[in-house]
Amino acid sequence: MTNLTTAAANKLLDHVNGVTSWTPTTPLKVALVTVLGSAASAGTEVTGGTYSRQTIVPAAAFAESAASSAGITFGPMPACTVVGLEIYDSAGTPVRIWWGPLAASRTLAAGDTLTFSTSQITEALG
Repeated sequence: MTNLTTAAANKLLDHVNGVTSWTPTTPLKVALVTVLGSAASAGTEVTGGTYSRQTIVPAAAFAESAASSAGITFGPMPACTVVGLEIYDSAGTPVRIWWGPLAASRTLAAGDTLTFSTSQITEALG
């Protein structure tokens, strides 16, 4: 399960309280990390191979603790151990919205693929 970042929580509070409007730029993108971040700071994102952030399709699948509606595949990956993921919007300077650890770290060899099924990525408040 992923947790809301401090920056996104502040933007959400400002939006709900009428201070400023905020809508994340879609599509949302999933990033894999080799060092887990926190609510306040990003983790260390995977680099190398043909790794790139992957789109969550559709972004609207994340509604009130819902699981993503489509599988997400990364690869071919570089050799690494993935410990968590982060979800960003697609703004010119992407905003990190969610972060969280994997239930179990995944050690990958160069060329491996990593796929998350529809039920493995969830978001929830509190």
